[in-house]
Amino acid sequence: MKIHLYQVIVVAISSVMLYLGTKEFINRESGQTLLKLSVRLAVWGGMGLIAIYPDFTLVIARIMGVVDNFNAVVLMGFLMVFLMLFKLLSAIEKIEQNVSEISRKEALHAAHERIEELRKEIKAQREDKVADKQVETEKPGKNTA
Repeated sequence: MKIHLYQVIVVAISSVMLYLGTKEFINRESGQTLLKLSVRLAVWGGMGLIAIYPDFTLVIARIMGVVDNFNAVVLMGFLMVFLMLFKLLSAIEKIEQNVSEISRKEALHAAHERIEELRKEIKAQREDKVADKQVETEKPGKNTA
């Protein structure tokens, strides 16, 4: 069996994607579920398998009832498009989570700043009241004549 360059490239990419997916799942990174890991294993594992054993598409074609090998290859192309959409959706989900986290942090920061402003205002008002009371106690009585 002669090994072609595309086979090496596809197996390398598949291996990297499988490694990254497994690592993200094991590390419990956000948004990583067993379903996503399973899809990744099926898609990239299938790509690697087909790259190593190109005749496997004939088996897939027979199982699926596809008439010839070309249709199976086209079907695999659709699978690749699905994979790209899956990756895009995962990236969008991650961006949404990051935006939510940043928004929460900004809201908390703004709330803390407002609390500090209110504390300073309350402290200033208390100091004014204390100063007013001291001025009133220092003044001679209003009704004394």
